[in-house]
Amino acid sequence: PTLPSLPLQRNLTFPHLGTRMATTQSAVFFALVISSVCSTVFHRDQQTWFEGVFISSMCPVNISASTFYGIMFDAGSTGTRIHVYTFVQKTQGQLPVLEGEIFESVKPGLSAFVDQPKEGAQTVQELLEVAKDSIPRSHWKRTPVVLKATAGLRLLPERKAQALLLEVEEIFKKSPFLVPDDSVSIMDGSNEGILAWITVNFLTGQLHSHGQKTMGTLDLGGASTQITFLPQFEKTLEQTPRGYLTSFEMFNSTYQLYTHSYLGLGLKAARLATLGALETEGIEGHTFRSACLPRWLEAEWIFGGVKYQYGGNQEGEVGFEPCYAEVLRVVQGKLHQPEEVQGGSFYAFSYYYDRAVETDMIDYEKGGVLKVEDFERKAREVCGNLENFTSGSPFLCMDLSYITALLKDGFGFADSTILQLTKKVNNIETGWALGATFHLLQSLGVSH
Repeated sequence: PTLPSLPLQRNLTFPHLGTRMATTQSAVFFALVISSVCSTVFHRDQQTWFEGVFISSMCPVNISASTFYGIMFDAGSTGTRIHVYTFVQKTQGQLPVLEGEIFESVKPGLSAFVDQPKEGAQTVQELLEVAKDSIPRSHWKRTPVVLKATAGLRLLPERKAQALLLEVEEIFKKSPFLVPDDSVSIMDGSNEGILAWITVNFLTGQLHSHGQKTMGTLDLGGASTQITFLPQFEKTLEQTPRGYLTSFEMFNSTYQLYTHSYLGLGLKAARLATLGALETEGIEGHTFRSACLPRWLEAEWIFGGVKYQYGGNQEGEVGFEPCYAEVLRVVQGKLHQPEEVQGGSFYAFSYYYDRAVETDMIDYEKGGVLKVEDFERKAREVCGNLENFTSGSPFLCMDLSYITALLKDGFGFADSTILQLTKKVNNIETGWALGATFHLLQSLGVSH
């Protein structure tokens, strides 16, 4: 089949992190990033929290140019995104600072090409052209490029996922950029949460000031969801299940994070679970029905390369209460609930942000601050108006109800828990990509 045209959305940002605080923070971070040579930092037998994220035996030649770059691909379940980060060493002998980011995305995600791996890899090729346009030719050979796939590929059969990744690796090898070992792989969900936490707290300056409290992070993708925060109470550490706590060192401090990724509880995977469609892979001729959908609705939806027929309850109840009962079955009893989160503050992004924007709870550009109860209020409003439904997303009632159930009955947040919804901090995209790029540069010994 012919490859569909791929809509590109370019966001070019050069935040002038020129304030004394921002420059100092960047310099402090890069003291850690560039102070080590890869042969002494990443030993293959070293047990570290980022083992399997970037462990490379390649060390490029030292770079003396004042500007250098890092290319990070985020291959999610619903789209593939490229982040091109620019770092500048403004004065000889001084540490470089983060200067800006170019961000673009294509849809659908790689998992939609489960049986057409070459076509899937072409979407990555399209985005590589963006990197070529953004980075001077003289820097291509020393600019590392890496792709990390997330939950969309974790859910695929291993053989099919690897076929996709091999095709992407071939694209990288043919590119003019530096291709490290392990340049294309599936990232563990817990690392995704840790790297997102590092990104947000680095950009807000909270990793560098001992007087400030760090913020937790909540990420809601299409196939998985992550929660990460720094516990303040000994009780939390004592009551947390094994495997949910991870220690690492940064800025001469040791952090013991609570982090976990729940595969299958992302927004779109939760839709399938709510519809009862997880086991069936879209039985031909069968329509999955839900009280969360307009009664008159008859439609089809493709997710992960599978087509599903779905619609509203032609008989029986519709609206918030019966819908909430459906989504509650998806999350109830499946998530650990640390008591400490009820009094914390969290950054929330991805589908938390998107659904809040779509329902006018926050501004698209500026984001906003909400409480958990605001999602429930909006869910009741949307679900109570299904008969007059006009939104472009027929799943809006289901999605808002699911987010409410995930936050309250899943993670155990209080109605009053504060959520800071944002796409960018200091004009840099939130999420795990910047944190991953820091470790990529460190592993390669770039910027000496």
